[in-house]
Amino acid sequence: MASHVVGYPRMGPKRELKFALESFWDGKSSAEDLKKVSADLRSSIWKQMSDAGIKYIPSNTFSYYDQVLDTTAMLGAVPSRYNWTGGEIEFGTYFSMARGNASVPAMEMTKWFDTNYHFIVPELGPDVNFSYASHKAVNEYKEAKAQGVDTVPVLVGPVSYLLLSKPAKGVEKSFPLLSLLDKILPIYKEVIAELKAAGASWIQLDEPTLVLDLESHKLEAFTKAYADLESSLSGLNVLVETYFADVPAEAFKTLTALKGVTAFGFDLVRGTQTLELIKSSFPSGKYLFAGVVDGRNIWANDLAASLALLQSLEGVVGKDKLVASTSCSLLHTAVDLINETKLDDEIKSWLAFAAQKVVEVNALAKALSGAKDEAFFSANAAAQASRKSSPRVTNEAVQKASAALQGSDHRRATNVSARLDAQQKKLNLPILPTTTIGSFPQTVELRRVRREYKAKKISEEEYVKAITEEIKKVVDLQEELDIDVLVHGEPERNDMVEYFGEQLSGFAFTANGWVQSYGSRCVKPPIIYGDVSRPKPMTVFWSSKAQEMTKRPMKGMLTGPVTILNWSFVRNDQPRFETCYQIALAIKDEVEDLEKAGITVIQIDEAALREGLPLRKAEHAFYLNWAVHSFRITNVGIEDTTQIHTHMCYSNFNDIIHSIIDMDADVITIENSRSDEKLLSVFREGVKYGAGIGPGVYDIHSPRIPSTEEIADRVNKMLAVLDTNILWVNPDCGLKTRKYTEVKPALQNMVSAAKTIRTQLASAK
Repeated sequence: MASHVVGYPRMGPKRELKFALESFWDGKSSAEDLKKVSADLRSSIWKQMSDAGIKYIPSNTFSYYDQVLDTTAMLGAVPSRYNWTGGEIEFGTYFSMARGNASVPAMEMTKWFDTNYHFIVPELGPDVNFSYASHKAVNEYKEAKAQGVDTVPVLVGPVSYLLLSKPAKGVEKSFPLLSLLDKILPIYKEVIAELKAAGASWIQLDEPTLVLDLESHKLEAFTKAYADLESSLSGLNVLVETYFADVPAEAFKTLTALKGVTAFGFDLVRGTQTLELIKSSFPSGKYLFAGVVDGRNIWANDLAASLALLQSLEGVVGKDKLVASTSCSLLHTAVDLINETKLDDEIKSWLAFAAQKVVEVNALAKALSGAKDEAFFSANAAAQASRKSSPRVTNEAVQKASAALQGSDHRRATNVSARLDAQQKKLNLPILPTTTIGSFPQTVELRRVRREYKAKKISEEEYVKAITEEIKKVVDLQEELDIDVLVHGEPERNDMVEYFGEQLSGFAFTANGWVQSYGSRCVKPPIIYGDVSRPKPMTVFWSSKAQEMTKRPMKGMLTGPVTILNWSFVRNDQPRFETCYQIALAIKDEVEDLEKAGITVIQIDEAALREGLPLRKAEHAFYLNWAVHSFRITNVGIEDTTQIHTHMCYSNFNDIIHSIIDMDADVITIENSRSDEKLLSVFREGVKYGAGIGPGVYDIHSPRIPSTEEIADRVNKMLAVLDTNILWVNPDCGLKTRKYTEVKPALQNMVSAAKTIRTQLASAK
């Protein structure tokens, strides 16, 4: 039996690619320097998998930003605003699409299915002139082959690429993107021909959209596409890979009947119902790539259970046609447990990062072939038993408090309209109040202070002094800019989830458990291994200190329970909603302590609420019910005069707008500008929103500084569909990734735009 890995993390064990990218973007290193770091990372990844015994090793899963943008480059689908003139796409054009530049904005960025990874959304229309403009897939295959590693080149499949795209600006929203299939397939044929000529014997086409609820015409597009590609694929073994959920019955039927396809890959961790379809109707003579090792979490595989599952599948497809695989790309997990020095031995024994998962996959393949490593399996069984019986996992008081939540929907006693009136009397804000989302730039000096404090190189007194000075700088800047509701800038926080997890029980932390979110942005998700509670206040000290520096309202800044859940590696031994309710109770304690400390505006970020939405519509209602309920639990007991904000970003919110309303927050700030103001269409279609709302007026993930006129134009578009008395003016997201040289003029222009429109509204009365 053979082994396979769908994809691998690309940042490197110590985030080597992140630092190389940022050095290149800052002009401190050359394109050749960046390419050298990248080539070294690819080489080490291929060698690691080869040494581990993996037979089907992927190539072209490395990316400088994301794999969908790589496909856009391959197809030459560059929007005209980037002034690309043809030829091989170079870094200048590629990174302008991803990040924008001084003169034009970036393309839209959104979440990759229900993960915290992001991709750049292709902008397509009938006038796009597709051309073969990036030979990356072929070049990387040749690069690996020159090193003695015969890989499986991976491409985003043609139908999924189109289904993940959007009509470009100026193109009718109803434009049928699948009508472009005939225009992109010739380029796929060119790529396939070059891969064959280079010696490839296998190719992997990722078609993850097959796990979604697809209408019949979309399923027919798969049949059409692969029938068209059949002659080009002849002579190759072709794997079509799916992941993240069950493949519905009709999609399964379509998938397994595709012409020219040799093998099918399924996520058998999150797609357990697919097993029944495999057992009843998997086509004979085809390969089954069985995704039994979880690519989205960090828990060690239950090898005995996975082996039993593979043995049952062996009887369905035959020993020579069964391949042990990961459930999806390992991009979504941390890189290597060997780099961890902070975790104790017990917890470490329960875990497997990407490098360890590669070993697990091969151990399962060898066991099924009769070469079982008994010592490896025994150690795994002992770790599984240790985790189940460990007293540190269970807290009876927490479980009792969580169980007591049943039977109440935890709503504030007064409706939002009356609360907003009470809050305005207390806060006395102007119309179109301005604010920011929370974080301010994280400077090199600030990171040094936090790092030295953690390493005990500076005292607590020195640390508090340095952070207090940074907060004062941020407060003074906001007052100078005349922003209405202030933030303290979060200088004490490296990450919005990690910061809270470090102060909650039931969490563990890694030293190098970094996971890519987008581009060079990496996060280090906490590990929730046990019941969650809050031993002591987490933010009251800094929020109170910041409020003492100003007479303006200072937001208390918290991360909401759903976002902490969705941005952590979550325990898999109880339902996710139970863990979420436990976190909600901990945040509720913090909200009440902030209110007692005199904080009158409290933001509870739920940036990841939409991200956790199941991929299948039938499962939406259950998730939204407990997720929204968890948010309401956090602030159910506070006074009407305390204003609760929440923030959401980089997802499509239109389909959950009624659940957002049901959260019953007083004010919501929400990403809007980078998604081409897609959010506003909901209000144009008649959805009534009575709470405060701040659709973002500029994209903070681009270094570009928007003009006052551009921001004013955005605000006026909002006023066309939203009442003046509920509209807030704010950026799309937090400012931590930006520089002060970008932040100050952008916020200056934002405040200026708000004041201009206030004056216009006053004179129009």
